[in-house]
Amino acid sequence: MNLSEKQVKPIIETKYLTADNVSRYRAILRFFYLQYEKIKYWLYQEDVFEEMISHDIFRDYTMEQCRQDLDALVGWNNLSPMQDTKKVTSIEAFKNKKFRYQLTEYTVEIERMAIKLENLFVEGASLEPTLLERIRKNLSQITSIKNEEDSKIYTWWSDLSNDFIRLNQNYQDYIRDLSSLRAEEMMKSREFLIFKDKLIEYLRTFVKSLQMNSGTIEKHLLDVTGEEWEIIAGKITAYEMSIPRLEIERKESDIREKIDGRFESIKEWFIGKDADSNEASHLFDTTNEIIRKITRYAAQIAQMYGSGANRKEEYQKLCQIFSRCCDINEAHKLSAYVFGIERPIHLKGDFIRETDSINSGVYEENPFSLTVVPRVRNYREKSNRSHIREHTAEKEEVKQNMLLTIEKERQLVNSYIIDNQIVFAKLPVIEPEVRNVLLRWLSKALEHKSKSAKTEDGRQYKIELDDSEKQCELRCRDGIFNMPAYKLIFTEG
Repeated sequence: MNLSEKQVKPIIETKYLTADNVSRYRAILRFFYLQYEKIKYWLYQEDVFEEMISHDIFRDYTMEQCRQDLDALVGWNNLSPMQDTKKVTSIEAFKNKKFRYQLTEYTVEIERMAIKLENLFVEGASLEPTLLERIRKNLSQITSIKNEEDSKIYTWWSDLSNDFIRLNQNYQDYIRDLSSLRAEEMMKSREFLIFKDKLIEYLRTFVKSLQMNSGTIEKHLLDVTGEEWEIIAGKITAYEMSIPRLEIERKESDIREKIDGRFESIKEWFIGKDADSNEASHLFDTTNEIIRKITRYAAQIAQMYGSGANRKEEYQKLCQIFSRCCDINEAHKLSAYVFGIERPIHLKGDFIRETDSINSGVYEENPFSLTVVPRVRNYREKSNRSHIREHTAEKEEVKQNMLLTIEKERQLVNSYIIDNQIVFAKLPVIEPEVRNVLLRWLSKALEHKSKSAKTEDGRQYKIELDDSEKQCELRCRDGIFNMPAYKLIFTEG
């Protein structure tokens, strides 16, 4: 893809579609476009103002607002202004600059696109068999058209291109609508049965036309040689260049590239490229698949509603027959005839019977319960829900054990307190549990600026260090711990 300056620059002409006063801008440009369709290209500010105030929504519209809106649209290149000097009778009138306004080409195309979008769901797409026939007729002249005049060749090419564009766009939009989720839901409804036959006939008519014309079109495309196409494309390009157009720069290479690209697209659509399946065969398969899907849904709907009604009548008749049975034995025989003979169900397994007699009937033995498990991959046995257990006793036991442990540690640590203080340098060999408690107290006090803290049982203490460089060895059962010679001093209260 070759990117030009036009393809990367912003299109400021579309700003009026999303601006703050979009309702006013769109109404003004739609009025210009409708007048453009009537071949009335130039309009005055007064014409626009009268049209705007004729609508209830713009009843409070002022001439000043109209002038500002027109200036904004001129700034976005939606309107081309021209000063009207015909009716000027004084210098003052000339200074006031009475303008006429005209739509620019970009705005004309944008308004056409907007109208198409507004009517998108009203018009809809379609499959037109006549387009295939017209393409076939035009391509049948491809080998003889090269000898005609340039204008006739140009008209032939325009018809062929327009028909191909319509065919390509319409079939894509129509197939997309039929393949949408909304269409799927409609096909499953009972009301679709009324519309089903008409839709299938419409699709089959198009498929038949596609079968009849695609082969002939493919033959015509293969018959044209490279030299013949060079002559035809050269004449189309020459005639396109000869058409006088104002304010448009056209390059012959761009026009020729567009013509060659369009012809290659037509060939790929009907013939294919690099041994790949062509678009025509793809459309043929897709349409047939949609027909099969419609038929399948219709059969399911008919079976669902039809079988339900018939089955209801059968059940009513069967109940009446059972009600006329004289005793249970006759009912058993009727049940065997209705349910047991046509499609009997055999259950095989290790059943424990109370008797081995072959004359014992099913109704004479006790029933046997059998759990049937579904034969699916994602089946899981239902877990039994259990109530929340009460763990108060266990919690109380754990609590008491913890209190006993804490009390033992407290008593053990208290045995090392001499004169309300613990001097780490004078401690004997201690247990690891005592060391952990002492180090925990030490770290809690070091975290505070006051170098003081409380033990778990509420006793206040502080730490002192006579010499920051003095070290001591804290001897434990599991090793020796080197640390500064701290003191833990307990205060009363």
